[in-house]
Amino acid sequence: MIRLNAGEILPPDLRGGIVALGNFDGFHLGHQAVVGQAVKRAREEGRPALVATFDPHPMRYFKPDTPWFRLTTLEQRAALMQAAGVDAMIVFDFDDRLAGLDADAFVTERLIGQLGVAGLVTGADFTYGKARSGDVASLAALGRHHGFSTDTVGAVTLDGETVSSTRIRAGLREGRPRNAAQLLTRPFTIAGEVRHGDKLGREIGYPTANVDLGNYLRPAYGIYAVRVALADGRVIDGAANLGIRPSFDPPKELLEPYLFDFSENLYGQTIEVALIDFLRPEAKFDSLDALKAQMAADCDRARALLAE
Repeated sequence: MIRLNAGEILPPDLRGGIVALGNFDGFHLGHQAVVGQAVKRAREEGRPALVATFDPHPMRYFKPDTPWFRLTTLEQRAALMQAAGVDAMIVFDFDDRLAGLDADAFVTERLIGQLGVAGLVTGADFTYGKARSGDVASLAALGRHHGFSTDTVGAVTLDGETVSSTRIRAGLREGRPRNAAQLLTRPFTIAGEVRHGDKLGREIGYPTANVDLGNYLRPAYGIYAVRVALADGRVIDGAANLGIRPSFDPPKELLEPYLFDFSENLYGQTIEVALIDFLRPEAKFDSLDALKAQMAADCDRARALLAE
């Protein structure tokens, strides 16, 4: 799969494709249904299967002070799209120009002019164009006028409720990573470079790999059972503190996984930390001995949960 950013020319062999169009942050069950339909149609018609998405997220453009809410990076989304059978991912820059395009101009300039689209697949709630002036009904009408097909995929439900990024974010913020994983079809995973820190964990016998939370959604602060994927493909169980470390000054927001039975140097490597279970909220301890005792208990519980 190839990834193209705004301004890059789509290769001729990828024009005339079936395009799944949306934000797809998280690539949850609902997103998978939309992309899956595009891939299915593309294979049936002998056309390339494409995904067109936006960066930054429109909410970040219109409300730049919104707290971090991303569930995936573009790199993670690209890997997930590739696994789903997509041939190319096109990233539209959500900037002043794109925000100012009305519905007709977005279709003619980006979808027809840039992509040469033969068919579009969207979710039923998809909107586009300046001030969200376009919806799936207007998209279907424009498709009939310009000669491309449109498919709309209805909402996907699980346990009687619609699967949505909003529902996933709520689960993570409330300390329910297993519920979020059901909707995502995989654990929520934070990828980042391991950086040098204060070495406080090493001093108390629990050396951690410090990872900045970047633009990801902030899940509930606390202690988690985690699985850490290393750059070389190995996956190591562990326990992680996600939060501001209230027992130490100054407070510093970090994700700090402690990898079980592991002592290698990871500085400078990019790792992926999957949140499996929430063990407890962050707490401030009166002494290092009390902290170490609790950490030992946390690690024991994490090992037991991860072994299930």
